[in-house]
Amino acid sequence: MAAAGLSVLASVPAAAQERFPSKPIQVVTHASAGGGTDTTVRMAIPDAQAALGTDMFVATMKGGGGRVAMNFAKLQGTDGHTLMLITPTHLFTMAQGNSPLSIDDIVGVARATDDPMLIVTSPKSRFKSIDDLIGAGKDKPVKWGTTHIGGVDHVAAESFAQKAGTKIRAVPFEGGGELVTNLMGGNVEVASLNVTEALEQVRHGDLVALAVMSDERIDVLPDLPTTQEKGVDVAFSTVRGFVVLKGVPEERVAILEKGLLDAMKQDRFQAYLENGGMPKKSVAGRAAWDAQIRRMYADASVMLQSLGLVKK
Repeated sequence: MAAAGLSVLASVPAAAQERFPSKPIQVVTHASAGGGTDTTVRMAIPDAQAALGTDMFVATMKGGGGRVAMNFAKLQGTDGHTLMLITPTHLFTMAQGNSPLSIDDIVGVARATDDPMLIVTSPKSRFKSIDDLIGAGKDKPVKWGTTHIGGVDHVAAESFAQKAGTKIRAVPFEGGGELVTNLMGGNVEVASLNVTEALEQVRHGDLVALAVMSDERIDVLPDLPTTQEKGVDVAFSTVRGFVVLKGVPEERVAILEKGLLDAMKQDRFQAYLENGGMPKKSVAGRAAWDAQIRRMYADASVMLQSLGLVKK
């Protein structure tokens, strides 16, 4: 019987026999210290360390729209001790064929933040509703401000226009501040801004929100309709969430998911979301996050191809 027991034990993969996690977990990011991505990780780590029973540290790998970070993560193996925090930047880099990883090489573990895109205009605008905007664009392209061509806000705008059966003309600016100045000055009529970028100006009446590009209404603007409600199947958001490489054992992915979700339900992270104006539903588990990653990637791929920014 002892021999039989040893034989069974020998047939179990070594990874399944080891305690997990058995060493510190590194979280690979692509962003500079102090930015939104870096802050998100550092707000989650203290409680995640307690939940997972191990130390965690940030490995910052800047450059190439997330390409450097993805290349580093790819070399770390699939034992589950490396997480990567991704944003739409990573997905766009993949869609443009500039990444060492493909969408099928990653597995979503847990979403940390979900900062949906608002379609906003100025208080003096001729558009009083999203229906006004759609109708006007059928006759003549609407001037829509973006931060740069090929970025998430530009692709979000073009996707909206395509699915709504209307037309826009993208006008790029150097950054969000310049974009808002030109929007309020009437040089462009509409823009797509994240909730956290536009919320205070919407509340103060400096900007008017016409719709939110999400599947559900958001807590901070509960009366604002979604694009889905208007029959436009588009959802874009600046999301940040944790992924691992495909090949990490399923039981380890489940442990990571539970630990991260437990951590992000604590007061520290919840206060971070609230203070940033992000929806309470930002935190989500593997199923919702992995599906969102793939939907955003697919939408970005189609739109970047139609804009001629990537080869088919």
